[in-house]
Amino acid sequence: MAVIYPGSFDPVTYGHLDIIQRASKKFDKVIVTILDNPSKKALFDVEKRLELLKSTTKELKNVEIDSFSGLLVDYAKKNDISIIIKGLRAISDFEYEFQMAHTNTMLDEDIETIFLMTSNKYSFLSSSVVKEISKFNGDVSKLVPEIVEYNLNKKFRGDI
Repeated sequence: MAVIYPGSFDPVTYGHLDIIQRASKKFDKVIVTILDNPSKKALFDVEKRLELLKSTTKELKNVEIDSFSGLLVDYAKKNDISIIIKGLRAISDFEYEFQMAHTNTMLDEDIETIFLMTSNKYSFLSSSVVKEISKFNGDVSKLVPEIVEYNLNKKFRGDI
């Protein structure tokens, strides 16, 4: 059975990778897909986020990396997938994800959302936190893979 794990992944963190790795053990195929949302100001463009996700998940043979724009339910239908995986860190995540899960099911009654609780050691972690720390030259080595840290440093120095 295949599932979709959608998100912005701007940038991918160890919290995201925790969910990806755990989902890859439970499902035959996990499609990690980046939402290309022009109304959100992303630090990295979609191509860079695709590159970083592919690099950090390359050892997971049943994980594919993709991107989409538009509605997630349309992407799911196009790929013949009816299960969405979402990671939860805190109550605030639940409220938003609960609303999105019901909205997706309203748009397509065949869509189900499965929530995975983020491991305790990543419960505080978000891409926003990582960007803020990195922006001010803080150490993010315990929060993101080395390739992501390298690209964050380059981005905030103006090299990319």
